Amino acid sequence: MDWNELINEIWRHHRGKLLGAVIGLTFGLLTAIVGFWQTLFISICIVIGYVVGKRMDEHESFRDLLERIFK
Repeated sequence: MDWNELINEIWRHHRGKLLGAVIGLTFGLLTAIVGFWQTLFISICIVIGYVVGKRMDEHESFRDLLERIFK
């Protein structure tokens, strides 16, 4: 089994665990380097960016998103 097959197999069967571990590792390293509150702020900015990007991919207008959030 070559490396590409191994990586694809791990990705198919353990995607959630792998992503969770990477997110946890990233959060832990950022907390150790810049502190908890700065890491929390960065995480919130990432989530907001993801939500906005996802809505844009789904061709939903930004105004509709804001109206739904702040209604």
